[in-house]
Amino acid sequence: MKTTRADPQPADFTDVRATNLAVVLRHLRANGPSSRASIAASTGLNKATVSSLTGALIEQRLLRETGLSGNRIGRPGTALALDGSAYAAIGLQVAADHLTALAVDFAGDQLLLWHRQFDGGPGSGTPDGPAIGSAIGPGRAISAVAALAQRAATRVRRQGRQVLGLTVAVPGLVTDGGTVRLSPSLGWSDVDLRGLLSGSLRQPDLDVTVANHAGLAAVAELRHGGHPAHDLTYVSGAAGIEAGIVVGGRLLRGSRGFTGQIGRFGLGPAGSPTLADLAGIEQLVRQALPGFDPAALADLAPAVDQVAALARSGDTGVLTALRDTGCHLGQGLALLANLVNPEVIVLGDHYAALAEWILPAAEAELARNTLAPAAGGARLTASTLGLHAAALGGAVSHLDRIDTGALPAAP
Repeated sequence: MKTTRADPQPADFTDVRATNLAVVLRHLRANGPSSRASIAASTGLNKATVSSLTGALIEQRLLRETGLSGNRIGRPGTALALDGSAYAAIGLQVAADHLTALAVDFAGDQLLLWHRQFDGGPGSGTPDGPAIGSAIGPGRAISAVAALAQRAATRVRRQGRQVLGLTVAVPGLVTDGGTVRLSPSLGWSDVDLRGLLSGSLRQPDLDVTVANHAGLAAVAELRHGGHPAHDLTYVSGAAGIEAGIVVGGRLLRGSRGFTGQIGRFGLGPAGSPTLADLAGIEQLVRQALPGFDPAALADLAPAVDQVAALARSGDTGVLTALRDTGCHLGQGLALLANLVNPEVIVLGDHYAALAEWILPAAEAELARNTLAPAAGGARLTASTLGLHAAALGGAVSHLDRIDTGALPAAP
C-alpha cells in the first residue's frame, strides 16, 4: 500500500505534469468544487497550466463541470468537481468472526457496505449473500474473502465503474509484500494472503494489497476524520491494541511494515502486564462484567454495548472499570506521544464507543506522563468512522495513489 502523502506543491523537476495533476486533484478534494481561476490562485499554477491539466482530467473522467462557480467578484467561472462515475476502490476488513467490504467511488462517496458473519448461525448473512461459516482457518478465510471481494467488484462494475484496486485490512504484523507474519487474534502466522488471494481472484489486472488494520484506519481518519492534522495516531482496540501512526502526512511503516504494536508495551521484569493486559477491551469487559467470559465471543461489540448501557445508568463498578482502563491507556499513549509527538490521537472502534467515560482519565494520564508541556500539544479524541474504518482506509488508499498524480488507465 502506498503511503498517504501531505498535499503536494507545484514543482519544476522532471515529472512536473504528474506533480501538478496531483496539486489540482488534492485542491479539489480538500476544497470542493472550484473554478479554474480559483484553482490557479490557490495553488500558484498559472491559468494556462490549470486549463490544460483540468482538460486532461475531464477527458479521463476524473473531473466534471458542475455549473457556474459562486465567485462574487468578476465574471463567474465554471466550477469543477471530482467525478465519481468512472472509478471506484474496495476495502475489505478481516476480523475473527466477520468480514466487512466497503467500496467508494473516486469522489469519495460510499457505494456499498457489507458485513459477513463467520458464525453461520440462524439469521446470519445479509440480503446480498449468505453467512460464511464458523470454525475457519486461513484457507477457508481466504476463500471467503475472495468470494466477498468478487461480489463487491461485480457490483461496482455493474454500476459502470472501473475497480482501481482492492486492499485487505488484517490485525497483526503484515509485511510490505502482503504476508500476514503473525495475527494472534486470527490465529494466523506466515500466511501469504496477497498471493493466495490474487490467485483465487484470477484477475491479473486487479491491484490487490494487504496491510495492517490500524494503519489503514489511520489513513481513513486522515482523509475522512475531520482532523486538520498531518501528524495523527489512530488507536485500535479491536484486536489487542494497535496504532496507525501518520507523521508528516505519511503512514509510518518501518523497515518491514511492523509498526504500531503498542499493546506490547510493558515495563518491569519478564511476565509483567503489558498495555493490552491492562487497557485492552477484553480486560475491560472482564472487569466491568464479572462472570462474563469475553474469550467465548469473537465479537465483543455486544459486550461493549452492555458496558456502555451500564455506564449510562451510573453503575459504579462499570464506571470504575472504565476509569481504570482510561488511566492505563493514557499511560501507554504518553509513551507514544513522547516518541512521535502527534497532533491528535484518535481512539477508534470499541474505544470510540466508550470514549465518553475513558477519555477524562486517559487525558489526565497522557498529560501527566508526557515530558513536553500540555502533552506536547497532542489532542485526544474519539473516532466517528465506526467499526469499519480500516475497510474505508483500504479503499481510499487507492484514491490516494491517483491524488499523487499516478493516473489510472482510461476506462
